Amino acid sequence: MPSVPDDRFPAPEDVGPSSVWADRTGHRTLLGRNQRGVEIPIGKGEGEISPGELLKLALIGCAGMSSDINLGRRLGEDFAMRLWAHGESDDAENRYLGIAEEVQLPLEGLTEAEIASVVKVFHRAVAAGCTVERTVVPGTEVTHTILGADDLIAPAATTEPASDAAGAASSTGPSQDGQAQR
Repeated sequence: MPSVPDDRFPAPEDVGPSSVWADRTGHRTLLGRNQRGVEIPIGKGEGEISPGELLKLALIGCAGMSSDINLGRRLGEDFAMRLWAHGESDDAENRYLGIAEEVQLPLEGLTEAEIASVVKVFHRAVAAGCTVERTVVPGTEVTHTILGADDLIAPAATTEPASDAAGAASSTGPSQDGQAQR
């Protein structure tokens, strides 16, 4: 069911099929909407999602959607997948310095070569197809880790900075204090 904003304000000239909007519902709370009728309460209260959480969900949602077809070819059409995103905003800089993504996939029973192929395919699909990440990465390091793969193959092949568009394996970069970013 298509949705359009109410008439409290005139629609901007640039409104199109990919436009979203948010209406203020109270002190530091909004209701985000799209034209397909989805509503997301935005805020920091119970039942609300914060803008930072939306950013992380956008990143892992895009990574999952970008890799879905290629992973399905290797893991079967109905494969299970769970994606996580971790990261805290830096109060001094008022931004996220890094966001770590972790992916859970059914790797049991696969050979080392098959797991390496899954990891490579995931990284390449996200690097090529995730518009959200390609937009965010120039300012924030985003890494991906296929959970469980490091137990079965060389660790350097399981984690890769998103900015490594060539698909070569590398490890998670340290933050300014030398700790792995999460």
